[in-house]
Amino acid sequence: MKKDLFQIPDGVIYMDGNSLGPLPKSVPTRLSQTVHDEWGAMLIKGWNDAGWMDMPTRLGDRIGAMLGCANGSVVLGDTLSIKVYQALAAALNLNPDRRVVLSDNGNFPSDLYMAQGLLNTLNRGHELRVVDPDKVLEHITSDVAVLMLTHIDYRSGRMHDMLALTKAAQDLGVVVIWDLAHSAGAVPVDMGASGAEFAVGCTYKYLNGGPGAPAFIYVRPDLIDRIDPSLSGWLGHDAPFAFELGYRPAGGIDRMRVGTPPILQMAALDAALDVWDGVSMDELRSNSIALSERFISGVEQHCPTLTLASPRDPQLRGSQVSFQCENGYAVMQALIHHGVVGDFRAPDLIRFGFTPLYLDSGDIDQAVDILARIMRDNLWQDAKFQTRSAVT
Repeated sequence: MKKDLFQIPDGVIYMDGNSLGPLPKSVPTRLSQTVHDEWGAMLIKGWNDAGWMDMPTRLGDRIGAMLGCANGSVVLGDTLSIKVYQALAAALNLNPDRRVVLSDNGNFPSDLYMAQGLLNTLNRGHELRVVDPDKVLEHITSDVAVLMLTHIDYRSGRMHDMLALTKAAQDLGVVVIWDLAHSAGAVPVDMGASGAEFAVGCTYKYLNGGPGAPAFIYVRPDLIDRIDPSLSGWLGHDAPFAFELGYRPAGGIDRMRVGTPPILQMAALDAALDVWDGVSMDELRSNSIALSERFISGVEQHCPTLTLASPRDPQLRGSQVSFQCENGYAVMQALIHHGVVGDFRAPDLIRFGFTPLYLDSGDIDQAVDILARIMRDNLWQDAKFQTRSAVT
């Protein structure tokens, strides 16, 4: 429990770390240092003297260590959508004679949008085949080029069996990409043991990097120097400051860099990752399950009109739980008004994240009590909870 390391407003039970992690108290000091002592005092010398240019790979190694990735196989930069594009383009190049990208309808929509956009651009007759999550295994066939899945479903928390699906795919020559947006910092992950070729993920959820924090991409070490980057940005060049007119990819994971790294965001993330020092992912996972089981039990006892939309077995879900709720948006707005922050996902899900770094059993019991009162007394019917904001 590291609640004292986070800035969480008084009276707030924060159960939305699966969307945006709270602010670690160390971040403002680090940002001030970066702004004043580095940008302010060093000016452009900061790229060398403050180590700005190396931050994407240095932070990549910090995150990679949490995910079972070898040093030098993870790099940060850009957004998750860009990293999805990079991984899929590279994966398709590894399987040039196949034309099917297999995914499921539990994948985050942006991943599917990026895939469809890339396939349209290639214009080589590729098909994006989207199936139900429980049908993925039976659709892994020898015509599939790439299996592209989000490890944990953003809506329900349903978790794929990474090892089993990766093995089934690779047995048929399929290249595998995992999106770890809802996994990194939430559940134990071992990319090395999985054998998967690629993984991508964001850092603003469970890793608490802040809004707009950069995404990461992992490439299996034996493949890195075979990858031909589709987004051949200048910082992925073998010698960026030679300013050659032709592109030569850098050696190693640096070839997956694209543009100038967002230094202030990376400084914030660097400080946020200090929270994880000494944290056991196995212990965190055990505590997360205990909290989510306590919450489910309490909600089902006191809110009988709500229906569990997440897997009943905690081993089959990540660190989030969703309930179907007919008036879910208004109910969630009422919850937030009364100090319990979760979120709503269309069409009818209220969603809650469980992060033992700053949540305990007392928080869970209080959240259940507040939700029960909102449902029992129909507090959600207040007009102020009916108007939808741009972000739900």
